[in-house]
Amino acid sequence: MKFKLALAQFAPRLGDVDANLARILALIAQSREHNADLVIFPELALTGYYVKDLQTQVAARPSADDPRFAPLLAASRDLDIVIGYVEEDARYQYYISAAYLSAGRVAHIQRKVYLPTYRIFDDARFFAPGNTLRAFDTRFGRAGIMICEDAWHLSTPYVLWMDGADFLIDISASPGYGIGDADLASAMSADAFLRAYAELTTTFVIYCNRVGIEDGITFWGGSCVIAPDGAVIARAPQFDEALTLVEIDRDALRRARLRLPTLRDEQRELVRHELGRIAKHELNSQ
Repeated sequence: MKFKLALAQFAPRLGDVDANLARILALIAQSREHNADLVIFPELALTGYYVKDLQTQVAARPSADDPRFAPLLAASRDLDIVIGYVEEDARYQYYISAAYLSAGRVAHIQRKVYLPTYRIFDDARFFAPGNTLRAFDTRFGRAGIMICEDAWHLSTPYVLWMDGADFLIDISASPGYGIGDADLASAMSADAFLRAYAELTTTFVIYCNRVGIEDGITFWGGSCVIAPDGAVIARAPQFDEALTLVEIDRDALRRARLRLPTLRDEQRELVRHELGRIAKHELNSQ
């Protein structure tokens, strides 16, 4: 089975949901013109990243009753969409979330689990953390979503892999830092661990990072798709907006797993037992 994927790397306007929604719908229309089956947007594409205490003004609820989500759900009737946004729940807690939309409905919601509070990040001050990591079924196969910092923790891809994900989708708002002679340190780090995840878990890794400048911080882009053998099969430019299209061949999963049977040989019960032992030891040590 093959399908066409679009990575919509763009620069959201901070706090301007209406402008961002218009831009997102235009990129969806462009993706449709290129016969894309799935279009993926960066972390907090609907709002911009440094929303801080604007979260109450820019938040949305993923339903057709929300005027910010209704046009996205309508647009997902003929192609699937992954969109990053600020989510408000029924008790007025706020999350950095991603929604997978398909056939005019919400197929899955993933809330950012790991909220960074180092360097220039202050997510935990304004948002609640998610408390689940779940893979989910799509018409292209089983997928799991990581949101930026989540991918910097080994537990995230591992749990999603063990839950059956063949596609790891990482939506990001990664700033550039560490300018050197060869490349950005942030770009080199992300490229290294995402390629390692793809090859070690024999999954597709799909990375969509934003561009633009907010509060003096520059986001570097570099969105890419990595095949289950660790090869980069598509890459967007750094710093510039781009709609990058790539054909995905699911048969690459079979070929990679015949060559490197890590999924077959993984001892998940051993991992479960040892994590339980460690947790028990920590509890007894308190």
